[in-house]
Amino acid sequence: MTSTARDARAISKRRWRGLPRWCAALGAVLLAAWIGHQVALQSGLSRLREAAAHRLDMLATGLEADLSRFDYLPALLEITPIIPALLDAPADPALREAANRTLNSVGATVGAEMLYVLDAGGTSLAASDWQDSGTTIGQDLSFRPYVVDAIRQGRGRFYGVGITSRRPGYYLSYALRRGERLRGVAAVKVNIEDAERAWRNLPGDVMLIDERGVVILSTREDLKYRPVAPLEAGQRAEVQRSRPYGEASLTPLDWTALEAPAANVQQVALDRRPHLASTRALQRTPWRVVALDDLAPVHAMARYAAVTASLAMAVLVLAGVTLWQRQRAVRQKLASQAALQAAHDSLEATVVARTAELRATQADLVHAGKLAALGQMSAGMVHELNQPLTAMRTLSENAGILLDQDRRDDVHGNLRRIAGLVDRLARLTSQLRTFAHKSEAPPAAVPLARCIADAQALVGAELKARDIAFDSDVQPTALQVLADEATMSSLLVNLFRNAIDAMQDAPKRRLEVFARGAGDRVVLTVSDSGPGIRADILARLFEPFVTSKPAGAGLGLGLVISAQLVRAAGGTLRAANRPDGGACFTVELPGGVPEE
Repeated sequence: MTSTARDARAISKRRWRGLPRWCAALGAVLLAAWIGHQVALQSGLSRLREAAAHRLDMLATGLEADLSRFDYLPALLEITPIIPALLDAPADPALREAANRTLNSVGATVGAEMLYVLDAGGTSLAASDWQDSGTTIGQDLSFRPYVVDAIRQGRGRFYGVGITSRRPGYYLSYALRRGERLRGVAAVKVNIEDAERAWRNLPGDVMLIDERGVVILSTREDLKYRPVAPLEAGQRAEVQRSRPYGEASLTPLDWTALEAPAANVQQVALDRRPHLASTRALQRTPWRVVALDDLAPVHAMARYAAVTASLAMAVLVLAGVTLWQRQRAVRQKLASQAALQAAHDSLEATVVARTAELRATQADLVHAGKLAALGQMSAGMVHELNQPLTAMRTLSENAGILLDQDRRDDVHGNLRRIAGLVDRLARLTSQLRTFAHKSEAPPAAVPLARCIADAQALVGAELKARDIAFDSDVQPTALQVLADEATMSSLLVNLFRNAIDAMQDAPKRRLEVFARGAGDRVVLTVSDSGPGIRADILARLFEPFVTSKPAGAGLGLGLVISAQLVRAAGGTLRAANRPDGGACFTVELPGGVPEE
């Protein structure tokens, strides 16, 4: 065998010996690419799930609040006198006109889109939009599910497109009964499309899916009124009967479920594009909110990570080869090491920057959620705590002045009032529930003069700021009423504040409080020198939502609550205009045993 043949055979053997090493290196590069792809993909999915969970918490809480804040309204119409009167005489045009205006006033006050009243057969008798061309008045709505549910179960809830208005909304209904006899149905329509407009400011897409699997709200118009899966025959018949989606064709979405990486999280293909669908069920309705996040950026990042990992592994393999060939190429080794270091530094800087960016984004989301929760919790307490604290500060400053004047008995009196205000702060929560729940403690004899003095102290700053003279006369001075002290405080403060507001523009400002015993009863009058009560309001003064204050200054519920407090104590509350000007409120309560 010639030397040339031997050399060729040796070269061939060396090549075959190196083939397994090259195959192992290629396998390591492919494995690194697969691991990098999976790690980046799972990390991206985890970040999307966390962000979607925070987003869904905020969306679900806001939507549930929008759906529940009008729960009380249909039932409240039952105690509005004009509604029962209309149901007794539905053909009376004057009652219809009065009911329409009342519903319009209530709806404008509370922010409801529409209020209306149906007779027992489901025909609309009165509505807040009676002047609009698309009003429901005269429409037979007995086929609508919320009417059927109210008649059968007492209450109903329903989402649907309006029959006449063609605008979608959430309907709440309440059966109006007298004993066991159904007299009619009160209904309110709530606009939830404002929530949809707010969703458009958030990242990703959001859908609200009803119990039939139909998208009823979405940040994408092409998804609305389309079911996730084709409707069954029974569901189509129900939709045809109740018409919740108007004239929508209900074409199913191009929706394919792929896999579920976690509870309430699923990867889906929507219009053949991969998405992460995170779902949150609402508590008060059979609906669910779905946050849709496009997975294309996550897949792109995963591919980038796979390429980066494969390159890193390739660099490591090359480094190994370089080390193995160290004796043959020292300079090449040094150059390769420099390239490896540069690539490592670049990769590390990229990873650190991306990690810091993601952490900052997550921290901002958490901080925003905390601020929203703190704002909701603090707003309700500030108003209720401010009045006693202001009175305590005034009494404390007066105590200092009295102490300088060596009037120690008056100082002790101020300190006792401060202690009473501290107790009042502890009772604030129970006082706020006075209208809804009766006090468990039995009524006790309460000194009326002390109640008037405490109430005067609570509004003292307002009296001084508006230069209002205050005159109180209780005869005998030990006169007592049989009532709860918290009830008397709430009643007097409410009447005093109404009088203060009424005298805002009066040239003469005087608030007078007189109390006299009348047998086993006590008569208390609160008078002001304001312009008096308008005749059209005086007749309906103790009805809900009736107020002479400008829009936004009050809901018209203060005197309703005051009248309820007086009735609960076994007394009466009346209002009248004085002949010489101003309004006069008369409270009659059971008298207590005078102190000896």
